[in-house]
Amino acid sequence: MNADDRNLLARGRVATRLPARDLDRARRFYAGRLGPEPVDARPGGLLYRCGGTEFALFAPTGASPGTFTQMGWEVEDLDAVVAELERRGVVFEEVDVPGLRTKDGVAEIDGNYPSKGVRGERAVWFRDSEGNLLGIGEPVA
Repeated sequence: MNADDRNLLARGRVATRLPARDLDRARRFYAGRLGPEPVDARPGGLLYRCGGTEFALFAPTGASPGTFTQMGWEVEDLDAVVAELERRGVVFEEVDVPGLRTKDGVAEIDGNYPSKGVRGERAVWFRDSEGNLLGIGEPVA
């Protein structure tokens, strides 16, 4: 078995799935606060595409605790994105846990994945209408 045979998912696409107890409320939040509209809908689910990736909101049978980052965006200008999202009513979280603390809502994170070729990241977090914890990061060269 060669390396390609062992890594069956390496060429597969990854798509995030987020629980949404109220799909109509979530659809309004994503469209009104964040901007994207679903590209497809089915009973119990909404599909979105962003930057060549996709995520879906689905009607769950349980609930996520929302205690960790469930999905994140990487942007080129974090300050501009944050300013616009705040204008739209998004509220950013303050984080104070061992090894990670925000100042004025923004965390300065040392280190990143070496393959990305950056030294760190600036990041923010917020919750969607369903309590999912979402992040936005800007690589720092």
